Amino acid sequence: MSMMGGRGRRPGKKDSGPKAKFSQLVPYMKEQRGLLTVAVIFSIIGAAVNLAQPLVVGNIISTVQEGKDVLPIALALLAITLLSAVASGAMYLVLAKAGEGVVFSARSKLATRLLRLPIAEYDLRRTGDLVSRVGSDTTLLRAALTQGLVDGAGGALIFVGSVIAMAVIDWLLLVLTLLMISVAVAAIGITSRRIRAATTKAQERVGNMSASVERALSAVRTIRAARAESRESAQIQQDAKEAYVQGVKIAGINAWVTPIGGLAANGAFIVVLGVGGYRVATGETQVANLITFILLMFLMIRPVGQFFGAYSSVQSALGALARIQEILDVPLEDSDTERAQVSRRKAVNKTAIEFKKVKFSYPARAEVAVDATGKPIPDAEPVMSEPKEVLKGVSFKIERGSRVAIVGPSGAGKSTVFSLMERFYEPTGGGILLDGQPVQAMTRSDLRAQIGYVEQDAPVLAGSIRENLLIGAPDATEKDLKRVLNEVNLTAVLKRDKRGLDAEVGEQGIMLSGGERQRLAIARTLLSAPPIMLLDESTSSLDGLNEQRMREAIDAVAKNRTMIVIAHRLSTVVDSDQIIVIAGGKVIGTGTHKQLLRSTPLYKELAATQMLD
Repeated sequence: MSMMGGRGRRPGKKDSGPKAKFSQLVPYMKEQRGLLTVAVIFSIIGAAVNLAQPLVVGNIISTVQEGKDVLPIALALLAITLLSAVASGAMYLVLAKAGEGVVFSARSKLATRLLRLPIAEYDLRRTGDLVSRVGSDTTLLRAALTQGLVDGAGGALIFVGSVIAMAVIDWLLLVLTLLMISVAVAAIGITSRRIRAATTKAQERVGNMSASVERALSAVRTIRAARAESRESAQIQQDAKEAYVQGVKIAGINAWVTPIGGLAANGAFIVVLGVGGYRVATGETQVANLITFILLMFLMIRPVGQFFGAYSSVQSALGALARIQEILDVPLEDSDTERAQVSRRKAVNKTAIEFKKVKFSYPARAEVAVDATGKPIPDAEPVMSEPKEVLKGVSFKIERGSRVAIVGPSGAGKSTVFSLMERFYEPTGGGILLDGQPVQAMTRSDLRAQIGYVEQDAPVLAGSIRENLLIGAPDATEKDLKRVLNEVNLTAVLKRDKRGLDAEVGEQGIMLSGGERQRLAIARTLLSAPPIMLLDESTSSLDGLNEQRMREAIDAVAKNRTMIVIAHRLSTVVDSDQIIVIAGGKVIGTGTHKQLLRSTPLYKELAATQMLD
C-alpha cells in the first residue's frame, strides 16, 4: 500500500475480534493423522515405561532391605530408563515433522486463498496484516496441534496409572494429594481462559506492525524525500509497542501457570512427606511404599502440568486460528462459477461491450478514528465510512474491432469502468454485456480470457523479464517474448544486461524506468493476444518519442481487436473511432474528436488545455 494510502482495518477497543472453535483445528490434525498416530504410540510407550520406574525403584529398596541381589532389578531399571529416552526422542522427532506439516498446510491454504479473494477485500485489508497471518499466525498452530495434544495422550495414561498405583499403596495419601492438586487446577483454569483473547489481540497488533513496516518500505524513497522518517518510525514504534504490551499480557498470564503448579507440587510433597512419615513411624506403612508413592506423585503431577501447557497452547492456537479462519471463510471471487450459463464461443455479436444504465458504489469501510489533529486514537473503535456512488447510470456501446477512448477529469469513474468490465466488482445497478451476453452469466476466467488489462500503475513483479512476460502466457516461446518486446520498443533492456530475458527487474521493477515498466506491462498483455484490450492511462510515463513508438505498436496490435484506452493525454486518443467523455460518474458526451469539440464543453476545455483545439 502506498505511503499516503489508508490503513484499512484495525482492531477497535470494543471489537473482540474473530472467534475460532476447537473443531476447526480438527482438519489440520486429520491431515497429519499418520504421524500423530505414530507419535501417540511412542507417547503411550513412554508413559508405560515411566509408570514402571517408581515401582521398580520400590522393589530395589525392598530388595536391599531384605539383603537380596539387586543387580537384575537395577539392570531392568537401566533398560527401562533407556527405553523411555528412546521413546521420548522418537516421539518428538515425529512431532516435529507433523508440526511443520501443520504449518505448511495452513500457509498453503492461506496463500492460495489470498490470491483468489474478491478485489474489495484487498481494498479493506492491509498487505502487511495479511502477510503476518501467513507468516506469524500459522506458527502458533504447530505446538498446539502436535506436542500439546500428543503429550496429553501419554499424560492421561500416566495420570490414570499413577492414581491407581497410589490408591493401592495408600488411599489416604492419594486423597490428600488430589485435594492439593484440585486447588491448583481450578486456579490455573481460571487464569488460562484469558489466553485466547489475549493471543488474538497480540497477533492483530503484530499484523498492524507488519503492515506499517510494509507501508513504509514500499514508499521509502518518498518518505526520505519528504523527511518523514521520524513520523513513520514513530508509527512503527507505536505498533510495536502495542504488540509488546499484548505480548507482556500473555506472558503475565502464562507466568502464573508454573508457580501455581509448583506450589501445588511442593504443598503435596510436604503433606505426603509429613503424613507419610508419621505413618511409617507408626508402622502403618513401609519406607519403600512411601518412596514409591512420592515418586508416583511427582509422576502424576507432570501430566497435570503438561495438560495446562497443552491447554495454553491450544488457546493461543485458537486465537491465531481465528485470524486465519477469518480469511479462509471469505467467499472466493470465483465462487459464482456454478452459476455460469454461457460457454465461450467465437463471438458473432457486433457489439463487443455494452453498459446499460450501470451504477456502482464502493462499499463502506472501517477507517481509523482520529482526533482533532488527525492523529489515530489508540484502541478506538473504527469508524465506518459512507458508501460513495462512483457511477450514476452509465450507458454506452463499444463496437467490435473499434478503437475507443474514455476520457474525463480525475475521479470521474474511468478506472472504475474498467474494474467492472473485468468483474473486479459487481455493479450495484444496471447491466454489462459482453458479445451481447450478461457478464454474470459466464465465469470470470472465461471473461478475462477475452479481455487483456494494463493497470494504471503498470505493476511489475520482482523477478526476471521472462517471468513477468510469462504471467499471462506461460506457454509462449522465447521468439514470442522477443517479438513482443520489440513491438513495444523494449529490446534495449535486453542489450544492456548479458542475461537478456533473464535479467532481474528488482522489487516492483525498480531496475527499470517508469516508461520501461509500463511498456513491459503492455508487452505482457499483448503477449496473451486477447480480442479486447483495456489500457488504463498506459502511456502517461513515456516521453514523446517512445509514446509515438508505443502508439504505433498498439495500432499494429490493435488490428482485428477491440481497443479501449483511458488517457489524460488527448493526443494519444484523437484518432479513436469513438471517444466517451465521463464526468461526475455520468457519460456527458460520445463521438469523435471533432464531434466532441463542437458538442461537449468539457471535452473542448480539456482539448484547449492541451492545445488540441
